[in-house]
Amino acid sequence: MKFVHRFAYYLLGLIMGSFVVAAIFSGKDTRCNYFPNARVLNDLRTKPFYYSEQASQVLAEKWIDTTDIKNCLKYGDVDFDKSNIAVGNGKLYVIEGKTVKNQEVTLNVINYSEKAVLDKIIKR
Repeated sequence: MKFVHRFAYYLLGLIMGSFVVAAIFSGKDTRCNYFPNARVLNDLRTKPFYYSEQASQVLAEKWIDTTDIKNCLKYGDVDFDKSNIAVGNGKLYVIEGKTVKNQEVTLNVINYSEKAVLDKIIKR
């Protein structure tokens, strides 16, 4: 069999296989969170999210809002040197991110088994 024929069969199989894989995974809510940063942020986003009194007071100052918090929980970086500290029944995670106005912020989030609580918002 000539190389051209083998290559044509290969491409045909590759295209048919791609369609099968796309059909299987298109309807599912699949995520590929292989890295620790993505796993922690995904875990915090999927749980019920609450605000502490101190965080609510900072949000009332109007230099940061809940959209900025959600963006930090989606695109932020977890500082693992300062994180993973046991606080009561949960673990403290320090997340560094930016607001819409490009102001750098640090979020201290306590991750419990059933919820996540924003403890502090620090302007840097």
